[in-house]
Amino acid sequence: MSLLEIKHLSVQFETRDSVIKAVNDLDLTIEAGQTLGLVGETGAGKTTTALSILRLIQEPPGRIKGGEILFEGKDLLKVSNEEMRAIRGNEISMIFQDPMTALNPIIRVGEQIAEVIRLHENCSKGEAMEKALYMLETVGIRPERSMDYPHQFSGGMKQRVVIAIALACSPKLLIADEPTTALDVTIQAQVLEMMNKLKQQFNTAMLMITHDLGIVAETCDHVAIMYAGELVEYGTIERIFHNPRHPYTNGLFGAIPSLDKDVDRLRPIPGLMPDPAALPKGCKFQERCEYACDKCRENAQMFTEIEPGHFVRCERAVRGEI
Repeated sequence: MSLLEIKHLSVQFETRDSVIKAVNDLDLTIEAGQTLGLVGETGAGKTTTALSILRLIQEPPGRIKGGEILFEGKDLLKVSNEEMRAIRGNEISMIFQDPMTALNPIIRVGEQIAEVIRLHENCSKGEAMEKALYMLETVGIRPERSMDYPHQFSGGMKQRVVIAIALACSPKLLIADEPTTALDVTIQAQVLEMMNKLKQQFNTAMLMITHDLGIVAETCDHVAIMYAGELVEYGTIERIFHNPRHPYTNGLFGAIPSLDKDVDRLRPIPGLMPDPAALPKGCKFQERCEYACDKCRENAQMFTEIEPGHFVRCERAVRGEI
């Protein structure tokens, strides 16, 4: 049995004027101890998917229209609010994108870590603080800094505190929503290395949400490419990096500078992602795809397995025409 299995998930945001289809019939699986990279442009639906797992979609205007989110066989969309609160931070934790807003500015960092531990574990205040100090040491922060407030830390140190909070109760699944976006390249590398070590130490599965394929190459076992609320390609890290088949995936790789190839200019993907309130019929990528034909514009594309464990949502790629 998979640790997490998402089946036919659909999420919408309803306003007076329109219905925004953020996630459309999404299927996703994460095995215990595995790291899955969820990649796509801003607005693809990555964070909405993550918030749906934790049932943190704001209602209204958001609404989970359908599907199942099975965590160890239990549908999280059907459990009570009380049971869901017990799961958040304990069995499933999330590292949010901006550490500046993830921490309470008027509470000392040690107390913020200890609060999570006391909430989910049957222990005294002293025992919780002792474990909080251990977690700070684990992420490379001196224990005496537990008495400091968030504003006394740099951006990279704040993110380490957020990671300590997320891992304090040894969750089975860690959702990392672009955890290094706000950090410079040197600190980013340190944080990613630390996350990899901690993931192995705590045997935690991870959903890594990012738009950076370099981060995916360093941290992930499998990759899911997301576009306009649906997966367009899925496979192991080797298959996606060595044999990308969907035009969008190839476009993402074409926009990355390479040390091996001598090129004058990178090839950006032309155009913009379609309006989620007015998604086109047929393939969602059609308006930006150089291979689009009449069939692509008319027919919904099926998510098809083209080789063991490698799926793509493109009829022409399945037929070997591109």
